[in-house]
Amino acid sequence: MPRVSLTVNGKAVTADVESRTLLVQFLRENLRLTGTHVGCDTSQCGCCVVHVDGRAVKSCTILVQQAEGADVKTIESLAVGDTLHPMQEAFRQNHGLQCGFCTPGMIMTAVDLVARKGHDLDDKTIREELEGNLCRCTGYHNIVKSIAAGAKAMAATTTAQAAE
Repeated sequence: MPRVSLTVNGKAVTADVESRTLLVQFLRENLRLTGTHVGCDTSQCGCCVVHVDGRAVKSCTILVQQAEGADVKTIESLAVGDTLHPMQEAFRQNHGLQCGFCTPGMIMTAVDLVARKGHDLDDKTIREELEGNLCRCTGYHNIVKSIAAGAKAMAATTTAQAAE
């Protein structure tokens, strides 16, 4: 079996894996990071979005071997202790979830969106950027509202950290 080494949520990880192991399988089954969900097995739903070297990636679309040497961040990396990440808190405050199954992928996509497009996001941009993420419970209104609020909260957090 091939050996793979990568960093997951700030920790170095090395494991022997079957060559056909998907990144999502490795995260869930080998590392027990079950916040990353498997929704469709066809890369259509976005429930498995993680960050690989700072970019949002559907972890069901790449083999873990393709992540060799990469820095991978999952939903579990966002909160600090009991303090939610500003995007997570925005989803909570704005009722951006119902069953919660798609939420980790939505949040990871949203954090990437803010990193790429900035903190001042309009509804049209948010909706366009969410095209690869499906929610079967909501009409997306509160998800879009949550992402806009989360983006602004992330800006405030960044400003506060810079002032320290």
